[in-house]
Amino acid sequence: MSLESCLQRRDIWRGRKAVRPGDAVATGFAVLDRHLPGGGWPQHALTEILVEDITYSPLWLLMPALGEIMPARPWQTWIAPPAIPYPPGLSQNGLDLSKILMISTTDRADILWSAEQALRSRACSAVLCWPGRLPQSAIRRLQLAAEYGGGLGICFQDESALNTHSMAALKLHCRNTGDGVRVDLIKCRGGPLRQNLTVQHPSFSITTKKGSG
Repeated sequence: MSLESCLQRRDIWRGRKAVRPGDAVATGFAVLDRHLPGGGWPQHALTEILVEDITYSPLWLLMPALGEIMPARPWQTWIAPPAIPYPPGLSQNGLDLSKILMISTTDRADILWSAEQALRSRACSAVLCWPGRLPQSAIRRLQLAAEYGGGLGICFQDESALNTHSMAALKLHCRNTGDGVRVDLIKCRGGPLRQNLTVQHPSFSITTKKGSG
C-alpha cells in the first residue's frame, strides 16, 4: 500500500487533534478566523503570544473574543499586565469591569501559580498573564490547567521563547506594524502553520499609557 493511499484513509491518525464545534471563539478579525482551526482562539487551551516588547502586547487582538465569552462565565483574571487598562475601552468591548480580577505581581512563580489556579477553577472564561518568559514545564502546566478548566488561556511572552518547544495549543509571533500587527502561526494544533498574516488595528484605545493598547 502506498503512502498516498494510507493518508486517504479515515482510520489512520495523522497526529492532529480535531477541533470540535464550540472549542474556539471567533477573534473578530477575519484574517485570523480564516486560518485558525475552528475559526478562532482555542478554548479549553493555552495560547502563547510572543512579542518583541512585552510592554506593547497587542491586547486589542483579544478584545472581541473576551467580550463574546464573558456573559457565559463572567469572571476573567488578568495577571501582571504591563500597563493600566483603560476602563472605557474595556466596557466598549462588552467587558464587565466588576468581573475582571487584576493581580499585580512581578514574581514569575506567583504569576504561574495564579494563572494555573484561575485556569483550573472553572470560574473564569479567560485568564491572561504576562510573565515575560516561562519555562516549558510551566507552559505545560498552564495548558493542562486550561484543558481541565475549559477557559481561554493567554500567555504573553517575549521573543526569547520563539524557538522553544511548546505544549500550548496555539503559539503565535506578533510583530508591530504601522497600522496593526503581522502574525506568524508557529504552532497551531489541528491546522496548518501560516506566516505574515496582516491584522489591522481597530479604532479604539485599550490603555491609558504606553502598553498593551
